[in-house]
Amino acid sequence: MKSQFTGFHPVRRDRLIQEARHDTYQIKHKLPESTVCPQCGAVFHEGRWQWLSRPAQAHEKTCPACHRIHDAFPAGYVTVGGPFFKDHREELLRLVKNEEAHAKAEHPLKRIMKIEEQADTTQITTTDIHLARGIGEALHHAYQGALEFHYNAQENLLRVVWER
Repeated sequence: MKSQFTGFHPVRRDRLIQEARHDTYQIKHKLPESTVCPQCGAVFHEGRWQWLSRPAQAHEKTCPACHRIHDAFPAGYVTVGGPFFKDHREELLRLVKNEEAHAKAEHPLKRIMKIEEQADTTQITTTDIHLARGIGEALHHAYQGALEFHYNAQENLLRVVWER
């Protein structure tokens, strides 16, 4: 059926409309130029958070990474375990921290929140799903082992499991 009004299209009832993903930590509006995070010192400049020197007369707004850290609400979980990990724990955690430093240097919102020792594993929480994935891929690339990704699109959450 064609609409009698020009510029209008009939409503399609055979398709589901995808709801926009809701991310509490994503900034909904454009921040004023030269906004600084009071916790970490990252500067919002030219549409993204960057590591720059603090500009004079800067606005202040907590960045999404510091907001996640404050709320203790990670975007990524990396679980590392296995006998190889137990024997080479310090070396593997050094690789994890180097991966974070490399990512964080270019993208201030990619940070490790916490590294927790558990019974047989270590759990690393991150502020960004891409950092969690990068850590898992770095461990797998360097030491092989078994690597799994479990992505929950509704919560914008990634769980990575690496074992060897």
